[in-house]
Amino acid sequence: MRSAKNVQLDLNDPFFLESWFALESAEAERVRAAFEKIHKLSWADLYKSKGLRWEKVESIPAPPHIDAFYTFRVTASVKGVAYRDGNFLRVMKIQPDHDATYGKK
Repeated sequence: MRSAKNVQLDLNDPFFLESWFALESAEAERVRAAFEKIHKLSWADLYKSKGLRWEKVESIPAPPHIDAFYTFRVTASVKGVAYRDGNFLRVMKIQPDHDATYGKK
């Protein structure tokens, strides 16, 4: 059973949807499965998950209504950009992780 403290997902950003729909079907399915797992996490678990590699983006200032932007690992070859809005993880974009492609981690 889900707790109210678990991560709620907002996957409706047009840039996110465009980048998700552009993936090959197998990778798009891995992304869907990853978000299903994230949806079951508490925020504390999300923050401390080593697999997600949740990291604050220091180089881009966030607008006043957003604490900060964050990057995280969605799959082994896809990274995401998002921000927290209350209980919601508002995913703005996903993109191939070029470092993973070339073996740089």
